[in-house]
Amino acid sequence: MTYLENKFSLEGKLAWVTGATYGIGYAIALCYAKAGAKIAFNSRHRDGVEKALEEYRKDGVENVRGYVCDVTDESQVLATRDMIEKDFGQTVDILVNNAGIIKRIPMTDMSADDFRQVVDIDLVAAFIVSKAVIPAMIRKGGGKIINICSMMSELGRETVSAYAAAKGGLKMLTRNICSEYGKYNIQCNGIGPGYIATPQTAPLREKQPDGSRHPFDSFIVAKTPAERWGETKDLEGPALFLASEASDFVNGHILYVDGGILAYIGKQP
Repeated sequence: MTYLENKFSLEGKLAWVTGATYGIGYAIALCYAKAGAKIAFNSRHRDGVEKALEEYRKDGVENVRGYVCDVTDESQVLATRDMIEKDFGQTVDILVNNAGIIKRIPMTDMSADDFRQVVDIDLVAAFIVSKAVIPAMIRKGGGKIINICSMMSELGRETVSAYAAAKGGLKMLTRNICSEYGKYNIQCNGIGPGYIATPQTAPLREKQPDGSRHPFDSFIVAKTPAERWGETKDLEGPALFLASEASDFVNGHILYVDGGILAYIGKQP
């Protein structure tokens, strides 16, 4: 193994990627597996777990296990953590808090229950799962926690009040975990994806009845210096960097993988 290969190797590491049944989480978990990691993932639904396991195995990943777990339920998270440790014979080295939802509803039309559900899944769950794995990371002498933040950790937009509030909170949770546990060689960083082409964003890219692009699709391409939507593969390198020893002195940082949106004021009309 070369020096660089060793720097980015995850050989022998155990990564728990929440919600990694498709999209961004699946791409990150698959990348970690190719770098040598053992993979644990979870979903709230048994059929989602089984379908994802089939996909992982089609992609050549053998050392992977899926669990049914609602990450907003602390008792389920603790039980799942214990099962993961028993099944793999080791504690979690890398945690990716990826599970999340979005509800595109104008704020004044949104119920408090809907708001709470988004915050629970996108923010509170990251607190619960991180809290579950940190003690073992301390005992082991280190670990990596990667929170999947968002452009909405920095920006607002119509109809996403709950999502923006949760992702803004996740940014600050990331910095606070760094502040509290950096002395134990635990690095907690975030990845802030730009607009990524996934099933979750598919409605924003649908062709119009006349064959034209969705107005939001056109807007995002115009606002992105790269002039395209991101793909899940664009997140693999940043996720691998933050999970590997190459990032051992990077802590409390949000790495925005956005094609340059946050750096760009936009074209003059």
